[in-house]
Amino acid sequence: MEIRCQVCMHHCSLQPGQIGLCGARRRVGDNIQCENYGKLTAVALDPIEKKPLRMFEPGSMVLSVGSFGCNLKCPFCQNHEISMMRADTGNTGVRQRTIAVLSPKELMQKALMYQPQGNIGIAYTYNEPLVGWEYVRDTAKLVKQAGMKNILVTNGTASLHVLEELLPYIDAMNIDLKGFSDSYYRKLGGDLQTVKEFIAHAVSGCHVELTTLVVPGETDRVEDMHKQAQWIASLSHVSSQAGGICQVPLHITRFFPRYRMSDQKATPVQTVYQLAEAAGKYLEHVFTGNC
Repeated sequence: MEIRCQVCMHHCSLQPGQIGLCGARRRVGDNIQCENYGKLTAVALDPIEKKPLRMFEPGSMVLSVGSFGCNLKCPFCQNHEISMMRADTGNTGVRQRTIAVLSPKELMQKALMYQPQGNIGIAYTYNEPLVGWEYVRDTAKLVKQAGMKNILVTNGTASLHVLEELLPYIDAMNIDLKGFSDSYYRKLGGDLQTVKEFIAHAVSGCHVELTTLVVPGETDRVEDMHKQAQWIASLSHVSSQAGGICQVPLHITRFFPRYRMSDQKATPVQTVYQLAEAAGKYLEHVFTGNC
């Protein structure tokens, strides 16, 4: 009997013992379990602006943690060593890359340890955290109880039921909006409509900022940015914290050669500024990065 994973739009049909497309979820018996639970491949105390978040707790630090696995196949991924790793049987790469195995309580305590250095909580980042959303949920509950913040850095390709599980504990998100065409998302193994629904729902529950990487020949068209920015502007909502109408900020960042696009040229700086100017016709808060 086949069992389908319900975490994202792929709905992988798995046989016993089989790993899903994300490389982090395995069928065990009649259940699908998170294989990367507590297995951390990256831990760093980062400025919050590096997530990037510019309008949430500016000037603070956050303990950033990652595991392995991702449900997209972006050819420009800057963390491909861990995001593209799989938990296949006999694969020693996971063990070699794992630097710590921490329970949710142990990770929460680690976050508390860094409070004297300005740490405000935990950011779940580096790989795609939602392929192991159970660990995020369990840790975020404890972090919230300890009076600290939870930040999610995600590609937004998870099902809404996963988002609903996490929203009560998440204070801020940066969501990758990788482009604004269905065809481009299909190239990456994703689905634009799924991401748009995820973003629209997340905005109703926590602080959200978006990031678009400007890839030459793919996401560098001004007309596409006009459409994207208009849609983002439509997400404006009443925020009790801001005391009025709140717009979703957009980060427009410069591509550098990485992974399977290592032979490509970096995005011209002028292109990034041109797209930021186009987005600024509709959005109050537009930030440029990597320029």
